[in-house]
Amino acid sequence: MIEIPQREWASDEDRYADVLRTVASTVLGETNAVANMANTAAILGHTLPNINWAGFYLFDGTELVLGPFWGKPACIRIALGKGVCGTAAGQRQTVVVDDVESFPGHIACDAASRSEIVVPMVRDGALLGVLDVDSPLPARFAEVDRVGLEAIAAAVVGACDWSRFS
Repeated sequence: MIEIPQREWASDEDRYADVLRTVASTVLGETNAVANMANTAAILGHTLPNINWAGFYLFDGTELVLGPFWGKPACIRIALGKGVCGTAAGQRQTVVVDDVESFPGHIACDAASRSEIVVPMVRDGALLGVLDVDSPLPARFAEVDRVGLEAIAAAVVGACDWSRFS
């Protein structure tokens, strides 16, 4: 059984260190990308405060396609360069949006979402997909979230056999 940390943390840095340890131990020795992404989304959903969606979109060579997630049903396909996910994927850079309503071309999968962070997942220069986390609060995500989620995405990318997705 996977133990999901459920405690008070002294800081957000401590929370992310604990969550990263949990994700890393969960994916250790498991190469199935779907299983690892599903567990990671669930871990994030149960440990990050004030979020309403956490999950993955996978790049199929043309567009992003919905992968494992925690939260309400979501948009299935996102073109590169469109919305926050498509922008992060196209630029291959993490994108943090304090107010999604002011982001040009934002794709509203859940009207309750107000802020968003999207981390691209890249291996050997190839785009694999993105890790996407949404919040119902404006300006929910800070530098500590970017650093923490980039480390978590890297742990998932490094553990998985991506040959099925290429």
